[in-house]
Amino acid sequence: MNKTELQKIFDDMDSLHVVVVGDVMLDNYWWGGVDRISPEAPVPVVSLTRRESRLGGAANVALNCRALGAKVTLASIVGDDSEGRALVNLAEEAGIDTSLVSKSWRRPTTTKTRILSRNQQVLRIDDEVTDELYTDEEHPFIDLVLKFLQRVKPDVLIFEDYNKGLLKENVVKRIIAHCRELGTIMAVDPKRKNFLAYKGVTIFKPNLKEVREGLHLVLEQVNEQELNEAHRKLYDILKHEISFFTLSEKGVYYNTGFASALIPSRIRNIADVSGAGDTVIATAALVYALTKDVQLMAEISNLAGGLVCEEVGVVSIRKDKLRRESELLLC
Repeated sequence: MNKTELQKIFDDMDSLHVVVVGDVMLDNYWWGGVDRISPEAPVPVVSLTRRESRLGGAANVALNCRALGAKVTLASIVGDDSEGRALVNLAEEAGIDTSLVSKSWRRPTTTKTRILSRNQQVLRIDDEVTDELYTDEEHPFIDLVLKFLQRVKPDVLIFEDYNKGLLKENVVKRIIAHCRELGTIMAVDPKRKNFLAYKGVTIFKPNLKEVREGLHLVLEQVNEQELNEAHRKLYDILKHEISFFTLSEKGVYYNTGFASALIPSRIRNIADVSGAGDTVIATAALVYALTKDVQLMAEISNLAGGLVCEEVGVVSIRKDKLRRESELLLC
């Protein structure tokens, strides 16, 4: 591939419309200094100097899609609370359509507060409810999403599952069935609970831990032969088009049923792996939607995941940086 062809792919990302459906989170970061131990307990005392809130979970996937230039609609449920309002405001400020974000009085907005000192995490506090949606929340949400899909007919739909209760089996099945009728490309970042519910999707992107747990496999040797076997077992159940596994420091692996490859990761100065999977699924979905080239999808999204690991906290990909890196390493 030459630079002109690669440039066109990045330019054409602006023409795509992506719907991201899944569990959203508000990621809080509290920075401060530590210079003493508490006299009340053997724990450090953090003197706060700065606070910041960022989009997490499916909202971070949406942010990554938006950072790559796509038009993005986020579909989720937040709590009827200040954290939910903050999350929606952050999404709208980033140019993300939040018309499919509903409010629930039964659950708080999932919030993860990280306390850091000298770029090291001292403590994380999670505020969340992970029960599945109640029926009176589930059906209106499904109807809202299906009507939107029918009216807008987006290019791509991404399921981002964090096991927080939104993507229960019926929600997944109803949306998949509608997307198949419309011919919409579907990419999935699954979790264990509903791992095998995503039948018939386009791209199925678990990480290595999720592959092991979801299929009850040992996978002692992370090589192409064992990963090919994992793909075959997965395909027997899901009948999906593409397996795309993220393998942490070992890179990524894909299998289409006709071709497969294990692509090693590049050497990086890793600062934080948080949110890397969000970046990978966003990049992979957009590149595949434009090119239908699975090898290129894997190569570019592998670079994207590595780049965000060089920064502290959950951050979105920078399109210009990813383009330069892709030109340097892939052309």
